[in-house]
Amino acid sequence: MNIKHIFAAFLILLTSTSLIWAQDGRRGFSKKQNTYLMTSGDQTLRLEFYSPEVVRVRSIWEGEFEDRYSYMLQKQNWDLIQVKSEEKDDGYVFETGKLIVKVDKEFLKVAFYDENGDLLSGEKIDKEEGGAYQDGDKVGARKTLMADEHFFGFGERMDFVDQRGKKLDLNVGRGLGRPHIIGAYNVLEANYCPVPFFMSTRGYGIFFHNSFPTHWDLGADKKDEMQFEAENGELDYFFMYGPDFPKLLYHYTGLTGRSPLLPRFAHGLHVGTYSGGTWGHEEMTSTHYVVKLARKYREKGIPLDVLHLDSTWRMFGKEGGSGATTFEWRETFKNPESMFDSLYAMNLNAVGLHVRPRFDNGNYLDLLDQAREKGHVYPEENNPGEFVNVFDQEAVDWWWEKGVMRIAEMGAMFLKTDEGSAFGRKANESDKTGPTSKEARRLHNIFPVAYAKAPYEKFKEYNGMRGMNHTREGYAGIQRYPFIWAGDWPSEWQYYGPVIKAGINIGLSGVGYWSHNMGGFEHLADPELYARWVQFGMFSPVAHVFGMDHPGYKEPWNYGEEAEQIFTKYDKLRYRLIPYIYSTAFKQYNTGLPIMRALVLEHQDDYNTYNVDDQYYFGNQMIVCPVITKEAKTRIVYLPEGTWYDYWSGEKYEGEDYYNIVTPLEKLPVFVKKGAIIPMQPEVMYDEKEPYGDITLDIFPGEKGSFELFEDDGVSEDYMKGKYAITSITSEKMIDGSMKVTVEAAKGEFDPGTRNYIIKVHIDKAPASLNVDGKDLAFIDKKEVEIGKPGYAYDAGNQVLWAATDKAPNERKSFNIKF
Repeated sequence: MNIKHIFAAFLILLTSTSLIWAQDGRRGFSKKQNTYLMTSGDQTLRLEFYSPEVVRVRSIWEGEFEDRYSYMLQKQNWDLIQVKSEEKDDGYVFETGKLIVKVDKEFLKVAFYDENGDLLSGEKIDKEEGGAYQDGDKVGARKTLMADEHFFGFGERMDFVDQRGKKLDLNVGRGLGRPHIIGAYNVLEANYCPVPFFMSTRGYGIFFHNSFPTHWDLGADKKDEMQFEAENGELDYFFMYGPDFPKLLYHYTGLTGRSPLLPRFAHGLHVGTYSGGTWGHEEMTSTHYVVKLARKYREKGIPLDVLHLDSTWRMFGKEGGSGATTFEWRETFKNPESMFDSLYAMNLNAVGLHVRPRFDNGNYLDLLDQAREKGHVYPEENNPGEFVNVFDQEAVDWWWEKGVMRIAEMGAMFLKTDEGSAFGRKANESDKTGPTSKEARRLHNIFPVAYAKAPYEKFKEYNGMRGMNHTREGYAGIQRYPFIWAGDWPSEWQYYGPVIKAGINIGLSGVGYWSHNMGGFEHLADPELYARWVQFGMFSPVAHVFGMDHPGYKEPWNYGEEAEQIFTKYDKLRYRLIPYIYSTAFKQYNTGLPIMRALVLEHQDDYNTYNVDDQYYFGNQMIVCPVITKEAKTRIVYLPEGTWYDYWSGEKYEGEDYYNIVTPLEKLPVFVKKGAIIPMQPEVMYDEKEPYGDITLDIFPGEKGSFELFEDDGVSEDYMKGKYAITSITSEKMIDGSMKVTVEAAKGEFDPGTRNYIIKVHIDKAPASLNVDGKDLAFIDKKEVEIGKPGYAYDAGNQVLWAATDKAPNERKSFNIKF
């Protein structure tokens, strides 16, 4: 080997070891393990490659990189990957096999390319105009904006779905004040759950890992530039490559966590109550009202599983009033233990209570004084503080033992954690602002995450089952604890549509379990609005009804006979759909894909989906189109690529087109894609915590269709250890024109038991014959088939074929349909 080759080999060796250095007094490049540092002037850029598609980009201008616990990230330490790195005259190049990252030497501008060398996101090579910057306490980045680029995500926003050309401020809170001229609250300021993450139609996403308030300009000031900026902290963001949106959500939720499964019963109906007396009517509250409410649902045959008692269960304290928690029962609640016993005797599966995050002193409990004395409150500038210090485990333990355990021992199984935005900001229910230091400003946005985490983990251990916490505010990572509701929006038509946008946007931001107060919260809803909102609510990830209108409280029988009938119909339908919903939730746990999905999530190349903000996928088989206009007799829907069927009538529509759909009050427009298989259980009034009974497969046949039915015990975390069953179901057209529906043997460690499988196939002609694995089925009455008796029937009026057979878990059964 000559000297030239030896020198070249020496250079290669240098680039694979822990330190590379080329210093001219103001520029440098070094590698420590799998972390790459570049300096130019007073800026230091740090790259960490988490996977071939995910890279963390951090910049500082003085001091050291931050090393603190992140409530946003699922874990704190990651195994970084090796990448191919190369130094060139004008910069540095890093290749992962999926991403190419180029860094300019002089200004440390960063550009990202796909594996083919196509630009995904770049920065202007100019000291002032592009790239990372620090301006006083502010840090940010300016990046080039492509002409065809659109942005989705940013959390639970109620304004727009496509944020191209918009400016956004992300800081937890509803917005201050009530501008009554436009209604109760300003939807442009609504920020209950902002998430500093977006996905671009160019195939990349950015997660700004900074908990200070952030500001975003997505082409508003300059059409060829986007900018994101934090008020303080470090410029720290994750760049990820899809190129499709589902893969981007997979990467983002891989960083911040995916929604663990709620108990199966929590996919049924949740009801909230003020126990007979909201604000100004507290004297009317009682345990009797709560028990009577649950009994009425049961007597009327309206399915129900979860109940929570809102604010007025407790005494309002001496200092914080309604905005704080004493953990003392109001004197009108004569026997809370008996109330819980009565509710569980009616087969409710979980009852919880509403709290706020500040301690208070009551008539006989002085938890605020005790917590201050022991240092378990977050210190404030001008007083000892009131907020539970959820960032301190000792404080959380004390809060649990001295406060929450008082109600857990009586029968409460979860909390509704309200007012997480009040930490470091004016509270909704008082003029208190809480702590206002720089550190409090840093913690304001992640307080709701830590606040939800505390009871979620405590109750999970105490109950010996999956955790469940119901919370209003959140930030990046809130999906781990695991469901939020959209806040207290008035029962007016002008807020109904924005709430739907909130659900669409939160799903685009990694939060899968989401709910809202169906029918609205404040004010008496008109019966039509109530009915329309209920239809949407029953096709939401979590179905939740609750209101403060006295004395209606959004209880279905208070809105007229027709509204009650619609409530009951759609509630029963939701319960029948739980096998479909629960299986979708399991995929959500594995992939980050939400139950409620924006059309653009599945069709990011279809420009027509970019501004669809009042339709959504429910799972991957159905598109739901709520009616949001008062007295509307029709609504326009957009159906994307493919063939679609009206769920109710079976009428066929071709996709990539708009349709005017007739919408009588009892009808929520729902469309099912060709090839869909939708598993359903029999009607039930509550989750019995047993394997499903007979399963009906609602099939809209195409060339091929498939579904994977997920089943487990429904309450434990054993599914995380692989203790579940997957039953694969397929339908296909055969070469000879016949059709086959196959239910495979269940695979996995859970035994779903022997049951009947009933197929309900939407076809326009009766079969000539039908057999199961070669054994002919008899032609029998449709009603007998519907309850699982082996045989088949054809309903010519509705153009539906019914057939049934029994099946053991380890069996494979095929329905062979010949015409």
